[in-house]
Amino acid sequence: MANTVKALGWGATNSSGHLSPLEFTRRATGSRDVQFKVLYCGVCHSDLHLIKNDWGFAQYPMIPGHEVVGVVTEVGSKVQKYKVGDNVAVGVMVGSCRVCEQCENNLENYCPEKLDTYNGVLPDGSLTYGGYSDLMVAEEDFVIRWPDNFPMDRGAPLVCAGITTYSPLRYYGLDKPGLHVGVAGLGGLGHVAVKFLKAFGAKVTVLDIAPEKKRYALETLGADQYLLPHELESAKGTLDGILDAVSAFHSVQAYLNLLKPHGKLVIIGLPEKPLQLPMFALATERKMIGGSMIGGIKETQEMIDFAAKHNILPDVEVISMDYVNTAMERLARGDVKYRFVIDVGNTIKADQ
Repeated sequence: MANTVKALGWGATNSSGHLSPLEFTRRATGSRDVQFKVLYCGVCHSDLHLIKNDWGFAQYPMIPGHEVVGVVTEVGSKVQKYKVGDNVAVGVMVGSCRVCEQCENNLENYCPEKLDTYNGVLPDGSLTYGGYSDLMVAEEDFVIRWPDNFPMDRGAPLVCAGITTYSPLRYYGLDKPGLHVGVAGLGGLGHVAVKFLKAFGAKVTVLDIAPEKKRYALETLGADQYLLPHELESAKGTLDGILDAVSAFHSVQAYLNLLKPHGKLVIIGLPEKPLQLPMFALATERKMIGGSMIGGIKETQEMIDFAAKHNILPDVEVISMDYVNTAMERLARGDVKYRFVIDVGNTIKADQ
């Protein structure tokens, strides 16, 4: 067996962020590896930041994509969990040290040596490449089993957007029936959070700046309340917790005012500038601010199974591979409701 396998992807070669067809190689399927044909890949906002080197640690050539679903085409000799023909997914990470405290507690996402699905560096110095490509190879322990009859196109963003919202709701105890939880920012993360919260049996208040989203939040998502900035005072002291998915710089003081004593503000958005910490609001009513980022592999599988059981699917716009640069432009100006998903399997072509 050769040491590498040829692959085709769409990637960026510099910080312009322009994506174009690139031929490259992946490692051949090792004894514990799963190779699969990529059928769909979600477009995460972090893909846009990374291809443009907005965070300062981009490595090129870069083939983005960490919301990847497909069908297994080959398995290594020691693989036990998967067989050819299985539907699978890969999320944000494809490796970790396996021996640290975080890994031993199924929290590989907090491992200091976590290996990102793309823009990561392998032990031999080569880069990892993501799901904007025709095939992937990953260790079986970092592959998610995709439930039967669960849509891959709409479901693909769950392995990033889904676990990014599900994990903090579970960890911070905001998953209990009867709780009143706010969701700040009705976008790619926020709309999925509302769906999970309703499945948990929570009362949900959406906090957003856009009046045009109110009908969708209330009638389609089933939110119980929708508040614009000038309406927040009416809900002062009523929320048990808030999941803050706002990615732009904003004041957290107004959100803290909405919490009951002992309430929790959990931040999952990634503003480019640090947020101010209003200590008086925290100390006087023992409120807390926490954070979270994705989840471990075990919890990601739990989340996918929960989503399939409750038919929780993101709202997506499926696009062709050659539309991806236009999609990035639209994503930059917020012109998507609420996630793009690339139909990789049907639209990636060598002659594009």
